[in-house]
Amino acid sequence: MGQQYARNWKASFTVGGKALDPSSLRMRFATQQKDTSTPHVLNLFITNPSRTTIEAIREEYKKVEISAGYDQDIGTIFSGEIIQVRSGRENVVDTYVHILATGSERPRNFAVVNKALAAGHTFRDRVDVAAKALQEYGVSVGHIDDLGNKKFPRNFICFGMAKDLLREVCEATGASWHIHNGKLNILKNQNTLPDGAVVLNSDTGMVGLPEQTLQGVIVRCLLNYRIRPGTKLQINESSIQRAAISPAYAAGAQNTFFRDQSPNEALQSGILGIAADGFYKALLVEHNGDTRGPNWYTEIVCVKADGGYSPALISRGISDAEGN
Repeated sequence: MGQQYARNWKASFTVGGKALDPSSLRMRFATQQKDTSTPHVLNLFITNPSRTTIEAIREEYKKVEISAGYDQDIGTIFSGEIIQVRSGRENVVDTYVHILATGSERPRNFAVVNKALAAGHTFRDRVDVAAKALQEYGVSVGHIDDLGNKKFPRNFICFGMAKDLLREVCEATGASWHIHNGKLNILKNQNTLPDGAVVLNSDTGMVGLPEQTLQGVIVRCLLNYRIRPGTKLQINESSIQRAAISPAYAAGAQNTFFRDQSPNEALQSGILGIAADGFYKALLVEHNGDTRGPNWYTEIVCVKADGGYSPALISRGISDAEGN
């Protein structure tokens, strides 16, 4: 990561090759991106746009892309489709337009599969069928982990929603799928994206201290477009603030995730969600920025990169590498 000063950003709205760039106005944005099939979300507020700009966005433009970073080092943090445009007044002086957009919601909700696979096909063959259906809605293939070489002894009819086929494959192979900026990614629960680890400490932009929670370890840093769901993070274990147990009567099950053990037992069991080697996998990434204010951060919820787990993951059917 280079020097993190001299903020830079760009917002563009497009349709049919025609583009609109309101980056000279004040923008406040918040994105939410998960490693699940749930479409990524953008809330974008533009202050004091002209009536012409508001009407153009509402009537003409269908896609929005936000890039952010520092100086010449910027990258895309969101790309998706506009689903609502509304305008209003913040006070007696300032007006705003609010754009709500989602990433690849239409492919997820409308892509269908209808194909027969012969005996001897693999899980990857089923993924390829779903990927082809998504491609018709503009989704390309990103990173797909090795799903094993198991060959099915019978033929298989792929019929129905592409998202259901992907869900079935992921449940069977211990993986999760998501679409990030128009690319389909499938990661095994104990794997991360192959882009290398992003080191987070006070020298690289980490803000405050990471905190252990039931959802995972929460860490905040200066806005970093390189961090996305599935990214590998490196965080010093000693900087993570341990969660406090609850004295509530009904909190017994919750407290088992934070019970007092020797450091080695806690690290090996995964109960505390603290990685001995300092490597974590990003599950939830939120980019928040204000082009004329102090807000310019990325907040991440992460777990151990080699198969960590938490109650939030267990509710999704994801356990640790040993199946606990």
